[in-house]
Amino acid sequence: MTTTPPVSSPVGPAPTPPPAARSSRSVSLLAFATMFVIGTDTFLVAPLLPTLTRAFDVSSDASGWMVSAYALGYALFALIAGPISDRRDRRQVLLAGLTGFVVMTALCGFAQGFWMMIAFRFLAGVSAAFVSPQIWASIPVLVKPQEIVRTMGFATAGLSIAQFAGIPLGSWLAAGSWHVPFWAIGGLSAALWLLLARLFPSVPGRPGATGGAKAVLGTYRTVLGAGRLRWYLLAYLVFQTGNFEAISFYGSWFTEDFGLSVASVGTAMMAVGAGNVIGSLTGSRLVARLGLHRSLLVGVLSMAALYCLVPLAPNLAVALVLLALVMMVGGALFPVFMSVLQSQTETARGTVSSLSNSAMYVGTTVGGAVGGVLLADAPGFWGVAGFTVAAYLVSLGVYAAVGTFRKREAGA
Repeated sequence: MTTTPPVSSPVGPAPTPPPAARSSRSVSLLAFATMFVIGTDTFLVAPLLPTLTRAFDVSSDASGWMVSAYALGYALFALIAGPISDRRDRRQVLLAGLTGFVVMTALCGFAQGFWMMIAFRFLAGVSAAFVSPQIWASIPVLVKPQEIVRTMGFATAGLSIAQFAGIPLGSWLAAGSWHVPFWAIGGLSAALWLLLARLFPSVPGRPGATGGAKAVLGTYRTVLGAGRLRWYLLAYLVFQTGNFEAISFYGSWFTEDFGLSVASVGTAMMAVGAGNVIGSLTGSRLVARLGLHRSLLVGVLSMAALYCLVPLAPNLAVALVLLALVMMVGGALFPVFMSVLQSQTETARGTVSSLSNSAMYVGTTVGGAVGGVLLADAPGFWGVAGFTVAAYLVSLGVYAAVGTFRKREAGA
């Protein structure tokens, strides 16, 4: 597969020549491990909330902030981490961020009160914001062009497995004490640090670039004003708003229409999530045949078609199969989105990664607010699925409006 040639970015001087292409297998394994560890910590607290609520003597409403604090820290500081990492060696930023992540995650296990836990979770999220973008931004530099989507697929698989394994893992580790999960992830993160310190190569930033608030703002002004990139980010935001609007309410739909218990919902979500992992690991073969832009078009249309069928599911088994197929296509599609975004710049890949992560969080927030209303007011899953399909089509409309699917582009 030949990916779309990167469009030169006006952000700063031309980049230094990239490091020699590394073994895609080693980069894939490092990317997988990093995203798995970061992703697992994201979902680790959810099953611990009842225990932590009792331990810290807080209300159930307040306890949710132990989850939100991490996401808030990540979302806010990802916007800073991107421009900073574009100006420095990504390996150094990655290891520095992971150092903070190890310390703050371990300290969560020593928290003596609710506000101490909130602070440590927030700082763990801040640290994670300096880790994940380096993986996405480094892959296009470290591997051969034809291996980019496949390698990003491994990173996506690590995140996908973490998403549906984090909740049961947290429950199993907390069987003896709620402190253990945090110490276990902290220890695993320390082992990952050693692995990355030994194997992750140097990925230099822009030569002669300086830091500071003005430089960060200047990076965003230039990136968001450059060519198609701002439209691609908008399309990605719209897609993820619809995507997470639906995913957030799978469990509620299972409970309302099929009478599943909380434990059964967890099992059902694991079955659906398995489709995402399969798509992440195998989708690169199809992308190699279709190309990035055709894969984007076919993938989003396929997900829209499947969501049109989901509300018609006559029983839980059919619903699970359809949603697993949706997630499988989504798993194959996520590396395509990231590759298309990263192809638009050579000098601000960290900033683009950070913006895409922030778009996901904004999409999750908006989708969660809209989906709850639609699930309550519309019959079955029709309202939720309808909003998702509409968001997908609007997203494709934005891509089409800037010429993404023209013949010469789609064939690239």
